[in-house]
Amino acid sequence: MRLDPVGRLLKLPPALTGRVRVTKGIPVRMRDGAILRADHYGPALDAALPTVLVRTPYGRGAPTSVLCRAVAQRGFNVLIQSCRGTSDSGGTFEPLLQEREDGLDTLDWLRLQRWYDGRLLTYGPSYVGFVQWALAAEAGDELKAMATIVTASDFGPPTYAGGAFSLDTVLTWSAILDAQRGTRLDNAVDLLRGQPRLQRGLARVPLAEADRITTGAEVEFFQRWLAEADPTSPYWTQRGHAHTLPKVTAPVLMIGGWYDIFLPWQLADYTALRAAGLRPHLTVGPWHHGSAGLFQHSAAEAVAWFRAHTGGPESIRDQPVRVHVGGTDTWRELPEWPPVDGAARRLHLCRDGGLSATAAPDGERLEGFTYDPKDPTPALGGPRLIGKISGRRDNHPLEARPDVLTFTSEPLEEPLEVVGPIAAEITVRAACVRQDGTPFTDRDLVPHFDVFVRLCEVDEQDRSWNICDGLARAAGGGGVEVRVELWPTAYRFAAGRRIRVQVSGGAHPRFSRNPGTGAPLGHELELRAVRQEILAPSSIILPVPGPQS
Repeated sequence: MRLDPVGRLLKLPPALTGRVRVTKGIPVRMRDGAILRADHYGPALDAALPTVLVRTPYGRGAPTSVLCRAVAQRGFNVLIQSCRGTSDSGGTFEPLLQEREDGLDTLDWLRLQRWYDGRLLTYGPSYVGFVQWALAAEAGDELKAMATIVTASDFGPPTYAGGAFSLDTVLTWSAILDAQRGTRLDNAVDLLRGQPRLQRGLARVPLAEADRITTGAEVEFFQRWLAEADPTSPYWTQRGHAHTLPKVTAPVLMIGGWYDIFLPWQLADYTALRAAGLRPHLTVGPWHHGSAGLFQHSAAEAVAWFRAHTGGPESIRDQPVRVHVGGTDTWRELPEWPPVDGAARRLHLCRDGGLSATAAPDGERLEGFTYDPKDPTPALGGPRLIGKISGRRDNHPLEARPDVLTFTSEPLEEPLEVVGPIAAEITVRAACVRQDGTPFTDRDLVPHFDVFVRLCEVDEQDRSWNICDGLARAAGGGGVEVRVELWPTAYRFAAGRRIRVQVSGGAHPRFSRNPGTGAPLGHELELRAVRQEILAPSSIILPVPGPQS
């Protein structure tokens, strides 16, 4: 057998064959007559084997094609299909809308192929994971296993994270889809120049003009998503599949990352499957959406998962949940997520910038800042769509700004491990700021504002490293308690390190700036600064697991 560098790189099980037959551009007819194109990878002509289906809007070239070949070498047929209106597939691409019908039509087509043995497997990350959920509930017993990676069954809630608009994700994705229509050279030049059109679009006010600045034309779904700002509206429920999760019967593997844009909603899918009586397997690693480590690990775990459910020698691990513990090189195995044992530890924000187990008197002013949407507090690292700006960062440049407050504990006397969902409860007295810099009184104007909270670890060199964060959009004047749901985490603070909580008014462009006026998305014609005073009680709640979890 020939050398297998891809298999070794991805840590796949040994190849069963070095020969793969590839048939490209196969026409697959949908119920409305649209022709979707697909490529078939098979270890031999017409070999009846389990079939891995990958449906994608991102083309069928490398690196996905390389992975398809490597998977076929492990004893599978692989069909990679371009979603309608993308690459050389016919029809019009309207994100999310027709993936159920197209997936089911593709399954009907598969049933007619001599090499399809009735065992279906689905694989893919992000949008390629979403289309798996579109198919899963109605695929029946043929669907033997799924591998869903950094994705969610419903894209409505992630689009309006915290009640804001996930501007960076949506506009960057619009730019990625638009770039596929250009040449590779044009795309490479744009990347080398730092994607200046995208950067101008992200900074644009009002948001309704951002797509034209970025792509040169109006993007229909971008405009619609600005208008459909309620993720529970009929528009989103028609396109989401969270309601079908209780009907899924196939074994589900879910792989996520602590710095991934979809993590909270992927974990919500996990919870829904558990509530329906299923036993999904969950792996969460130290990854962001585009991590090379995520690509490698998910490929290896998915192939082993598929083989285990189609008669291969692989076994399923005893504990269904496996999470990487940040601050260490260790993984923790759990019977479920989140851990059911342990206790919540509440740390209170203090007037002197401290973080303590003891709360200040209710109503005491702790600190304040002014959020100016004309100079929005920037996003630094964290969950972002593009890998090079994601993940852990030294937060000192952010914390040096006057619109970012920090509250820091004393050095820990012993290690502290937190595993699970994290929330902050911040009491805010907020008022819009007049042009002369003085605040309105609470009776003058009820402001609209965001509260962004970030949990960090401060090391011995006084560097502040972000662990997780979240944002909540709020409205009101005096003494409003804002609950901020942060991304969940598993992290071990080392002895001698300090815990830090940041509080600010935004993280642009990850979240759209709050104009301070209550104007609907896309209509930010006026930008109004807001003064936020942080009052006691304000705290962060950390889940501390028990010794046996």
